[in-house]
Amino acid sequence: MDPQKTAEMDEGVEKAKRMAEESEFGSRKLSGFSRYLIPVIAAAWSIFQLSLPEFIMLDSVLVRCIHLAFAILLVYFCHPAFKKRETKGIFGFLSQKAKLPFADLLLGIAAAGSALYLAINYDALNLRQGAPSGMDMVVGVALILLLLEAARRSLGPFMPIVVCFFIIYSFFGPYMPEVIAFKGVSVSRFMSQITISSEGIYGIPLDVSAMIVFLFVLFGAMLDKAGGGKYFIDLAISLLGRFKGGPAKAAVLASGLTGLVSGSSIANTVTTGTFTIPLMKSVGYPDYKAAAVEVAASTNGQLMPPVMGAAAFIIAEYCNLDYFEVVRAAFIPAVISYIALFYITHLEASKLGLKGLPADQLPSFRKTLLGGLHYLIPLLYLIYELMVLRHTPQLAAYRAIQVLAVLIFLQNIVRAIIDKTSLADAIKFSFVQIWQALVSGGRNMMGIGVAVASAGIIVGVVSMGLGGLIVEVIDKIAGGNLVLLLLITACASLLLGMGLPTTANYIVMASLTVPVIVKLGPDYGMTIPLIAAHLFCFFFGILADDTPPVGLAAYAAAAIAKSDPIRTGIQGFTYDIRTAILPFMFIFNTDILLIGIDDWPHIITIFLTGAMAMCAFAALTQNYFAAKNRIYESLLLAAVVIVVLRPHWVADVTGFGNNFVWYAIGTGIFIFTYIIQLPRVRAAAKKL
Repeated sequence: MDPQKTAEMDEGVEKAKRMAEESEFGSRKLSGFSRYLIPVIAAAWSIFQLSLPEFIMLDSVLVRCIHLAFAILLVYFCHPAFKKRETKGIFGFLSQKAKLPFADLLLGIAAAGSALYLAINYDALNLRQGAPSGMDMVVGVALILLLLEAARRSLGPFMPIVVCFFIIYSFFGPYMPEVIAFKGVSVSRFMSQITISSEGIYGIPLDVSAMIVFLFVLFGAMLDKAGGGKYFIDLAISLLGRFKGGPAKAAVLASGLTGLVSGSSIANTVTTGTFTIPLMKSVGYPDYKAAAVEVAASTNGQLMPPVMGAAAFIIAEYCNLDYFEVVRAAFIPAVISYIALFYITHLEASKLGLKGLPADQLPSFRKTLLGGLHYLIPLLYLIYELMVLRHTPQLAAYRAIQVLAVLIFLQNIVRAIIDKTSLADAIKFSFVQIWQALVSGGRNMMGIGVAVASAGIIVGVVSMGLGGLIVEVIDKIAGGNLVLLLLITACASLLLGMGLPTTANYIVMASLTVPVIVKLGPDYGMTIPLIAAHLFCFFFGILADDTPPVGLAAYAAAAIAKSDPIRTGIQGFTYDIRTAILPFMFIFNTDILLIGIDDWPHIITIFLTGAMAMCAFAALTQNYFAAKNRIYESLLLAAVVIVVLRPHWVADVTGFGNNFVWYAIGTGIFIFTYIIQLPRVRAAAKKL
């Protein structure tokens, strides 16, 4: 490769890494003694969370308080008030990145103290629940203001703006136009609900973050530090790199594997994209398409159980379901989404006439597989704990972390023996890796902790009576049309997701629109399962990570590929359009979520037909199947999607057959469309 291009690529990789680090860890780089402060706090948070499953018994509300205190303290220490704008003079501390200003030190301590106020005064506050004292009100106001400022610093301005809108609406609802008028709440009731109860800031989302999500994020950080992330990438490239458009297919597989333990699309993009984007460009992918494939693959990583961007655990709490049931429901949609993206990369390679990587540029698959097989042990053990022993997610993650910690020591000791190097150095390096993982776990979680606490304010406001009004207003807008109702929800999720991280977006939409979908479904002639409505909101929230103009994952991938970020985001969104059809598929055909389905032949049929429908939709949106589609062929592919999407409805309308009959008909149309395109494929091959 040209040295200048190599230098530009390296510069792009570094820029993307900085973007990911600032997004996850904050932009402040401390010097002197203060540079040790943040790692110590982050590691202390990880150690506290690790002590909960077996060593420390605390009331869940107290755990939430401590969890939020750590998160909000780290945000003020890691994120300056202004990241991009430089301030000078007496206001220079607002953009100070080289040291921790005294003002941020005080704000962080004050914010952590206000978060701990409920824990410190827990018994007294329980006695005066609903009648807060003056001090309760003052501390509550301080907590809300400091939390919203922390959210602005770590997540951007959109989250605090949305929260402020709901706060203002809760007080000024009676003065709104009649159609959206709300009875409003008193200051006393608002503060009681939001700041000193378990139905606002300290609600279910923060509880799930504190009790479950942290340990899964820590597990992912520790696996990455051990070398698991690079192993997944090398394995995917060695397995798929030789095929048509191989690097793109490897990117999809690598991002899917990374998504098993990573809840961040931007981190997934940078981790895998650093390797896969240059390889995609080397075989002929245009820069923006190479970046877009990585964005689409990494964004969809949040669909993959067990982490699912932390949303799986919150869905389980909201739906009052066992975690296994959530994973079971989400598994087929997640896998067929990746199959469809894999198929899209094949279509793009076919359209562009691309080939795979030469064999001499590929690592040996056998050697790669066997060389990192031990990384699968903690993953398999985690699945065993969750699926076989049916332990709680918290306990399962905790024990998987213990297994992983032992693995890190054994791995380094074995390598030292093989390489004939110092065992003492190997053990020392193992402690360093574990320390780095503890620090990464805490720093990765601060944004999530602040996001779910801020979203808890919206949940609290909605639960004070606003929910019924939202149902009524959306019902009027939808006008009795279920599809329109779902489209309104989808558009709202996309708009909110442009400014919110996926988990926060899901919490907000779950509070606002899930009750609407569930309550109004029977009025429109359908009973919609609760988990289907929750997953509907979650899937559309994910799409926002590559939706211009905000999608951070698109900007990170564009930095690596040296492409235009807006064009990259738009291209990534066209690839992710296939994900947009999935929520409609499982709303209108809940069999895809395996609700009430246990027999394996039926499950396999659902999986195969669902994958076929997704591939048909991908071929339709890419306007290419075996060859470029003609209009009637596009109509045939659309028919496949409809027939498999709503076999019950097609059977009712035609008065013929059942689900399995229409699955068979859809399969026949799919095969027929491929067959009628084959002569054009052969004719094109003869010209080459």
